[in-house]
Amino acid sequence: MLEKEHLTEQILSCAFKVHSKLGPGLLESAYQACLKYELEKLGLEVKYEVPVPLIYEEIRLECGYRIDLLVEEQVVIELKTVEQITDVHKAQILTYLKFSEYRVGLLLNFRTKSLVKGIHRFIL
Repeated sequence: MLEKEHLTEQILSCAFKVHSKLGPGLLESAYQACLKYELEKLGLEVKYEVPVPLIYEEIRLECGYRIDLLVEEQVVIELKTVEQITDVHKAQILTYLKFSEYRVGLLLNFRTKSLVKGIHRFIL
């Protein structure tokens, strides 16, 4: 397993590459596929659309929540293509971290002119 800080650096490097080649304005699914491809080229294990069940007391609910990308079973990536990241988007990734028991998450908004402004890191 890679150190999480080094791993997030690799993820962000790939995200910058994808954003610089494609620019803003595409569908989330396009960025998801291209980022997955770039990460796998580095030899990283990447899962996509990972189900996140909701656990409430003794019941497990399969509600259709899905992590966009999960890298090396360590970092949750939530991709957006929105005008602006809102508190709802931040709450979404925090909820995914809470229910999946992963500790590090990246919320990446590819609709920004400069991807630097679209990066949000979360640690539980």
